[in-house]
Amino acid sequence: MIALFGLMCLIYAGFLAIYANLALRKNRLELHKRTNAPKSAILVPARYESAVIEGLLKSIERQTVKMPMRDVYVIVESEDDPTVKICAKYDCQVILREHLELQRKGYALDEAVKQILTKKNYDLYFIFDADNRLAPTYLEEMLKIYADGYEMATGYRNAKNNNYNTIAAVSALTFTMINTIGNKNRIRHGGNIIFSGTGCFVVGELVEKWGGWPFHSLTEDYEMSLYAITSDISTFYNEKAVFYDEQPTKYRQQTVDQRVRWIKGYFSARHEYIPEMRARWDQPNQGSIVKEWVGVKPVIWALVGVICLLFEDIVKLFTSKDLGMIIGMLVELIIVVYIVLLIITAVMIRREKMKFTSRIKWRAILFNPIYLLTYVPCALKALFIKNVQWKRIEHGKK
Repeated sequence: MIALFGLMCLIYAGFLAIYANLALRKNRLELHKRTNAPKSAILVPARYESAVIEGLLKSIERQTVKMPMRDVYVIVESEDDPTVKICAKYDCQVILREHLELQRKGYALDEAVKQILTKKNYDLYFIFDADNRLAPTYLEEMLKIYADGYEMATGYRNAKNNNYNTIAAVSALTFTMINTIGNKNRIRHGGNIIFSGTGCFVVGELVEKWGGWPFHSLTEDYEMSLYAITSDISTFYNEKAVFYDEQPTKYRQQTVDQRVRWIKGYFSARHEYIPEMRARWDQPNQGSIVKEWVGVKPVIWALVGVICLLFEDIVKLFTSKDLGMIIGMLVELIIVVYIVLLIITAVMIRREKMKFTSRIKWRAILFNPIYLLTYVPCALKALFIKNVQWKRIEHGKK
């Protein structure tokens, strides 16, 4: 009976995956093309980021579409931050935060937007992290998407240090799953994308409607994605608009903390928005609502199915006194899982435009299956820790 239930779980997982992708074809969002040249602002949360901020400002100056550096707003927490002097050098504006007890990126953006709206209005707001770098045509390519009528969009997230070490390489591959595989499929069928990090824009009409920046959760990017989906807001993933960011290079202090926050924030945001998804099941954005309602359910049900199918072997594993059999079963299971994830990694790298050195590429292929499996303890940690904090990641001079 347990094996039968496991088989049913696998079938259900497959059904959910197919159902979610077919549902995307039902989207009916309309776009209204724009002919105006938008007045744009750039917002950069930069808490003690003097080691990297200059690289971003230089890349903004070098854009093929020029914009006044006075429309670049860098958000800091102290006048003594060396970032302030660097900003003065590039003639961009500094916004000094007041409510430092609210230590999340969303709150920093909220303070900045509220201050800006008291003085002027913009047609378009770009959001970047201080460690980002923009390819010369980034703004040019993103403005094309604005002209097409989209209200939010993100660019192609490349890594500026993906060849630094294996941790940086496999961390960068996380965004291959989100963008190169996930978001490309969504836009192919007219669906909403999932935002990951910064490198994005939001139209001014929405910002003025909010009167600030309303996304303050542990994963404000995913929260914004769900808001767009449930509010019938058109979004786009533009792989021609390339920007670069810095990937973690240390496993324990960086990738674990980062992924625990992602997982906690993912489920917290879903807990808030799932009721609204159900209430808006028959709206113009139905396909994206169904797709995101399904979420990672296929993966979870598939794991339950596999565990049930292996239940008898698992029982034998824990009750057998035959040490040789126990070791053999464990080795067999580990090899099968490893090979499957290794193949997935190789496919991801093949589809990815990111350039890896030959040595790093093979290291990433071999190590990424282990890295993916460590999402399990990260998920358990996120489940049992109630108060997950936003921890700052130190950036280098890349």
